[in-house]
Amino acid sequence: MPKPLKAAKKTDSDDLFATAAPKARSTASSSRGAARATGGEAGYTAADIEVLEGLEPVRRRPGMYIGGTDEKALHHLFAEVIDNSMDEALAGHATFIEVELSADGYLTVSDNGRGIPIDPHPKFPKKSALEVIMCTLHAGGKFDSKVYETSGGLHGVGVSVVNALSSRLEVEVARNQKLYRMTFERGQPKGKLEDLGKVHNRRGTRVRFKPDPDIFGAKATFKPQRLFKMARSKAYLFGGVEIRWTCDPELVRGLEDVPPQDTFHFPGGLKDYLAAAIHADTLVHPDIFSGKAGRTGAHGACEWAVAWTADADGFMSSYTNTIPTPDGGTHEAGMRTAMLRGLKDHAERAGQGKRAATITSEDVMVGAAVMLSVFVREPEFQGQTKDRLATAEAQKIVEQAIKDPFDHWLAGNPVQANKLLEFVIERAEERVRRRQEKEIARKGAVKKLRLPGKLTDCTMAGQEGSELFIVEGDSAGGSAKAARDRTTQAVLPLRGKILNVASAGKDKLTANQQLADLIQALGCGTGAHYRQEDLRYSRIIIMTDADVDGAHIASLLITFFYRQMPRLIDEKHLYLAVPPLYRISHGGRTFYARDEKHRDEIIANEFRANANVDVGRFKGLGEMMPNQLKETTMDPTKRTLLRVVLLPDDREGTADSVERLMGVKAEPRFAFIQDKAEFADDELLDV
Repeated sequence: MPKPLKAAKKTDSDDLFATAAPKARSTASSSRGAARATGGEAGYTAADIEVLEGLEPVRRRPGMYIGGTDEKALHHLFAEVIDNSMDEALAGHATFIEVELSADGYLTVSDNGRGIPIDPHPKFPKKSALEVIMCTLHAGGKFDSKVYETSGGLHGVGVSVVNALSSRLEVEVARNQKLYRMTFERGQPKGKLEDLGKVHNRRGTRVRFKPDPDIFGAKATFKPQRLFKMARSKAYLFGGVEIRWTCDPELVRGLEDVPPQDTFHFPGGLKDYLAAAIHADTLVHPDIFSGKAGRTGAHGACEWAVAWTADADGFMSSYTNTIPTPDGGTHEAGMRTAMLRGLKDHAERAGQGKRAATITSEDVMVGAAVMLSVFVREPEFQGQTKDRLATAEAQKIVEQAIKDPFDHWLAGNPVQANKLLEFVIERAEERVRRRQEKEIARKGAVKKLRLPGKLTDCTMAGQEGSELFIVEGDSAGGSAKAARDRTTQAVLPLRGKILNVASAGKDKLTANQQLADLIQALGCGTGAHYRQEDLRYSRIIIMTDADVDGAHIASLLITFFYRQMPRLIDEKHLYLAVPPLYRISHGGRTFYARDEKHRDEIIANEFRANANVDVGRFKGLGEMMPNQLKETTMDPTKRTLLRVVLLPDDREGTADSVERLMGVKAEPRFAFIQDKAEFADDELLDV
């Protein structure tokens, strides 16, 4: 029997380009195994109990503290450091923050706040408070609300975790016109706190660090685009702070949207932020509903900005004490409740109470672009990375803060408010209509779609467990149809390269038959009319040839789903298949390789030197026999799938990248090609 792709030995992998973390193995469980091997409890003693001290737990299990060791986790180090400076600004002690990315990979964050205390710590009199903070988990000034009324840090592990996961970290503190410095390597002090003498016109803390390649990998470096957007978002969240950005010019060469130097200061706060995000969208109500309640940075404060877009999907970006909460939480629930009650009250005043009786908070938020920031004392999050707020009090704070201003905003322009109400009622009526529609069997639905004989559907009636393979061309479609599991797997061949929706107008999109067939086959609609419950397949799998043209077609399809059905990606339905490029055989043994590197690895590891190995290159999926395609790419027990994901904390960066590389303007693509030319593979150029 031919052997499958080596990388496909596992069942479907979950995340696009995700690396599986090694499974944690407790000392106790390994010791119990040793005890069994020696025949009893005598082999399991106190010496088998391992005690991790200082910052060693962080280096052993970084995922427990920053969520992993991928790019998102790497940039979380920056978030931990800048959040400390933001806490100083919110408390009224700092007016500016400086962020600098150097060519040597070091990132520096400075502020003009009070500076980390450097006097001896009462509990550890032989150590300065700075050393205790940098080297001890759960040490900080944010457990007591007398020091910080609100803060992003809660557990006292942020900057110490950064220290533990940095190959080198330097801290400078200017207090009382004196400058102090301390240096650490991989969390360990490299000497005592240094007194550098007197300084004038300087105060605050400066942290300079470089992520440890032993933790994040040798090629793991900070991305200027991501740091730039993270820093800018902090300035939007607190109009009273100025953030100064500096980056080595070589690192941003070819990046249109990241200058070497910039200054962020947004007195308009979230309203400015939202206006920039939706500048090209058509609004249902021409005005942005925005406001503040309470003093920014104080306990119980809230700021918001909301607009309803007529022809685009909505979004909600929320923050707690300037920390992004991509998974939402109680503060978002408070906003939804306030919005729903406000619109229903307006409907009663406008004589539309009966029609508005069926609207829900989801109807109200369809098409709503929302920015929400709250400040609460001692917030409760789910996990150290703080992706979801769990503080029950936050819901009440937001609901009370928004309800009355929303009522006044609607009453101030009743004509436009009625347009908004009608927009929301239409969404509610559409939802009720869908729920009342009789469920159509899959075969009936296919007949209704009137596809031109292209879709070969599966026999399964429900969405759960079903898959749609999108393949390029009838030849590949024929192989896929013969290789599929008829019960769960459907196949839709497309002809060549589809329309690039990022550079095409709505008229071209509407007139494109291939995309119309795809949309009909999925059955869930597009844009603001996307209906998750009507999606006919649980997995949409893009299966293209393992070459440059195949990658281009896959990019066009991903762009289509990103622009027209982003919720399909968010709900974890979009995948990429990983077909082989090479077939390698010798002496009755057969292997499949994904690419050139994988081919060379198999030849080196599986065959003796100078063996007469037969290497065949597939010209496309249509050239593969159905049994080969099934075994390598379609069988759920042997294949590898890459799930397409959107990074929750870099949505704006993703949108910019898609526009730059797939949009109307050719210049950004040309600049990208020039900038990356040195990385081009000569072998690919010969394809």
